[in-house]
Amino acid sequence: MCLAIPAKVLSLDGMTADVERYGERLTVDLTLLADDVVVGDYVIIQARRFAVERMDAETAAESLRLFDEIIDTLDAADGKPR
Repeated sequence: MCLAIPAKVLSLDGMTADVERYGERLTVDLTLLADDVVVGDYVIIQARRFAVERMDAETAAESLRLFDEIIDTLDAADGKPR
């Protein structure tokens, strides 16, 4: 199973991008994308290496909100404050 957590594009260098998701920074390959990407866009990445889908900011925000909700629920079940 794969979780598709949106990663925000921080910078571009040819066919690679530096992205960030939940504080983790990665450099990903953009070759597999059908759409052009600009700084500030969100992408879905596979294998911590390849961007496979561009995601608009509104959809990314909703996905991240849902992931935050899941994290909060799991932390509460474990007795961890967030």
